[in-house]
Amino acid sequence: MTWRSARLRILLLVIVGTIINYIARNALGVLAPQLKHDLAITTQQYSYIVGAFQVAYTVMQPIAGLLIDRIGLTAGFALFALAWSLANMAHGAARGWFSLAAFRGLLGMAEAAAVPAGMKSIGEWFPDRERSVAVGWFNAGTSLGAVIAPILVALVAKAWGWQSAFVVTGAIGVVFAAVWFRLYRSPSKAGYVSPGELAEIQAGQRPVPASATTLRAIVATPRFWAIAVPRFLAEPAWQTFSFWIPLYLAKERGMDLAHIALFAWMPFLAADAGGILGGYLAPLLQRWRGLSLEGSRIAGVALGAVLMIAPGFVGLVGHPMAAIALLAIGGFAHQVISVLINTLSADVFPKGDIAKANGLVGMAGWTGGLLFSLAIGQLADRIGFAPLFACLGVFDLIGALWLLAMRRHLIVREA
Repeated sequence: MTWRSARLRILLLVIVGTIINYIARNALGVLAPQLKHDLAITTQQYSYIVGAFQVAYTVMQPIAGLLIDRIGLTAGFALFALAWSLANMAHGAARGWFSLAAFRGLLGMAEAAAVPAGMKSIGEWFPDRERSVAVGWFNAGTSLGAVIAPILVALVAKAWGWQSAFVVTGAIGVVFAAVWFRLYRSPSKAGYVSPGELAEIQAGQRPVPASATTLRAIVATPRFWAIAVPRFLAEPAWQTFSFWIPLYLAKERGMDLAHIALFAWMPFLAADAGGILGGYLAPLLQRWRGLSLEGSRIAGVALGAVLMIAPGFVGLVGHPMAAIALLAIGGFAHQVISVLINTLSADVFPKGDIAKANGLVGMAGWTGGLLFSLAIGQLADRIGFAPLFACLGVFDLIGALWLLAMRRHLIVREA
């Protein structure tokens, strides 16, 4: 893959969309301390607002994947991007926790298409040997959006108010929706891909038996559960980082909005590194250790799970920067895990099913994230955040063991 290849340009387009998606998604977390004050929202009510997004996102992921598989990525993802942008802008009209939760639910429904669409585009455009690297850069967009969000949102909110922060981050998405609709095409229909690159893409993709074409059939396969269970156990970490770190820094570390803008992005910058390096880790393990395709993914997940122990020590350090450093290790580790689990969904399902399958896997993950966020809302004021952060590493270690036990179900036998 060269800098002039069409698939690199497609990857950059996907990354930009992911960054914009996560800027909109993370705006709430950045503004949480101010919104709690201005709208008289309790910690428990804030967990319901977060939960509204998570419920909608969880339920909608397989539906969004199904729609994208049916109507195509070009029109499908553009429509979803437009919808999430308008829903995000509507947040500025919230007058209390209930209306904010309603707008948040609409945002979750629309944003549910982002990861299935990204994975489908990578499944279409990249040979097997490059897929984990592409997913790593794609995943970096999620954390880069989370890096940008605290700075952008805090600056806009400080200058023009929190309502303007939602409007500005939503307007960026409207522009992206138009650009995506204009530019994205599948490889066989793209006039900007050379015959040589098209042949390279097609030759580099092993045939995956098309044994499942419905949501029910996908759920019935052991390979789905091999991936879905570790995703269920891993996702609480990312949901906690995305929605609760700013509130943790304000509540337990005494930071105001300006200090949150200065420091809350650091775990997400580390997550960027984890996402990118996690993508390169699998092919390196294949070359250096002779591991199989699925074996290299599992080994990387296991390494990430060990590193996820770090956030469990947050409660044992006194200095805020030490806590942020441990959370940064957790962000790095989680994205290594996330990249490789997401890549497996593109490895073991046929291209026509990738968006649906990834949506179902994402639904499992977000179910775990939702349940854990609700637990935080109930317990954080009583026991603090430290014991809850400690749970995250345990979850990932269990997930890695499950993936290893289910390895035989991930071996693809060519048709």
